[in-house]
Amino acid sequence: MINAKNIVKKFKSGSGEITALAGIDFAVAEGEFVSITGRSGSGKSTLLYQLSLLDHPTDGEIVIDGVEVMGLSSEDRTEFRLHELGYVFQDYAILPALTAKENVMLPLLMQGKSSQYSKEKAEIALIKVGLGDRMENYPSQLSGGQQQRVAIARAIAHSPKIIFADEPTANLDSETSQTVLDTFLDLHKEGQTIVMVTHESEYAALTDRTIVLSDGKIIKDERNKK
Repeated sequence: MINAKNIVKKFKSGSGEITALAGIDFAVAEGEFVSITGRSGSGKSTLLYQLSLLDHPTDGEIVIDGVEVMGLSSEDRTEFRLHELGYVFQDYAILPALTAKENVMLPLLMQGKSSQYSKEKAEIALIKVGLGDRMENYPSQLSGGQQQRVAIARAIAHSPKIIFADEPTANLDSETSQTVLDTFLDLHKEGQTIVMVTHESEYAALTDRTIVLSDGKIIKDERNKK
């Protein structure tokens, strides 16, 4: 599903450069739930952003479902993200002026889907994440955990090949975090491929496999015992 080779990411800093990722080789199989962990500054979110096409590596190759995405034009990369990938961020990234249902509908409408189709898909996704009774609520009327589940519903409504989640429980209390993680685990049981950055070792242990980064390099890649 994902095959990344020799991923390098450098940032300019004054007159020099900082190497955030130092030649990473990384693969994710279809249907796999992979967690990426490491200390702050280890490069874990930077790696996620390269894999998910939200940023462009300095060097390397990324193939997603047989597509060499580094060779895509900017417009084609945008289309690929919109149709093939789903995203869940630490800060939810949902629009306060839209209801839960409208937030989930938005990417589908951006794909050119009809309003009725988008509405039906949004309702199905919200029911799946346990928010069937909150569809018409605005974000200000929802708890942090509910807002994050709206974000998950938005990520899955178009049936993406891969969901990328960047610290999805970082702003939540432990009970709410577990609810959000359970939602990911339920999706995984249905065959969804998920790549998640987390600093919580107990949540990483619940995934199929954990990658540990340090100083922009993978120092551990192991399957989790369940």
